[in-house]
Formats: sequence, structure tokens, C-alpha cells
Amino acid sequence: MRLCLDACVLYPTVLRDCLMGLAAAGVMQPCWSERILEEWARAAERNLGLEGELIARGEVALLRATHPRAMIAPDPALEAQLYLPDPADIHVLATAISGGADAILTFNLRDFPRREMAAHDLQVIDPDPYLCDIWANDPDLVAEVCAGVLARMNDLRAERSDLRTMLKRARLPKLAKRLAH
Repeated sequence: MRLCLDACVLYPTVLRDCLMGLAAAGVMQPCWSERILEEWARAAERNLGLEGELIARGEVALLRATHPRAMIAPDPALEAQLYLPDPADIHVLATAISGGADAILTFNLRDFPRREMAAHDLQVIDPDPYLCDIWANDPDLVAEVCAGVLARMNDLRAERSDLRTMLKRARLPKLAKRLAH
């Protein structure tokens, strides 16, 4: 499945790392645009200051290098023809269409009405149910990817976390519950 990743699923780190682990395993193919990546860096700067922005820009560079086929340049003429309730999200829809995505992965479901998505043969998917669906088909893979993310997070932080807490903080409570059993 090819997924257009909205900025809100690229930032924060835990969800992005889970998704990139699944991409590396061949479960999905991500796509994004320069503007989506820029939104991520600006969000990091708003929340964490200059240091956060610099870290985000380094992570953006890493994503560009490890997923060169994910970068999509949406056609400005296409963007001009599209409609969404929030015009600031039209670039995400244009990226999904231009990138041949099957769906847009976002927490902002209301910003992408089903009727508009259906007109472009796209779905809009919340990350938590999406990851739970993958877990239902391959629980070992999802558990392995999430355990790897947890290990990296614990290596970087003075305060250690457990899997359930980490996933809940990443707005993945359903996946946290499944992996805790």
C-alpha cells in the first residue's frame, strides 16, 4: 500500500520510526512532498525551538536519503483544481494524487472528507487503526518494529519508558493495548 504521510504522522519521532520500520519491511511505501517535510520542521521549531528544528531537518535529510522515491512534487495546476475545507491541506491531497497513493495517513481525518477522498479514489486513515490492522496480520513484525523504536528511544532519553507508555504518548493507544498483552 502506498501512503501519503501527513506532517502530523512524521512528527513526533515514535510514530515516524514505526512507519519507517514497516516501510523497510515492505509493508507500505511512503510518499511526501517538500512542503509536508517543511511543515514537520516548522512544527518541531514551534514546539522545541531552534534545536528542535535543527534535529528535525537532520531527520528530514535522513528520510530523503533512505527513501528517495518517496519525494513527490505535486503539480501546482492540480492543486488549483482541488477542494478541501481547509485550503492549507490541499497540498497533501495533491501529493497523494500525484504520488499514486492509496491513502493519506493522518490524525486530521476531518480535514479530508470521505466524499472528497472518494472522488480521487483515496482513503484517509488514522495511524492507530492502520497499525492495528497490520498487527492483526503480522503481530511479530509490528512487535519487533515497535520494540526497536522503544530501544532507540530509551537509548536517547535519561528517563526510560515502556512500550505501552511510549505508544500511548504517540497517540497509538489501541496498538499499545494490543502489544501489551
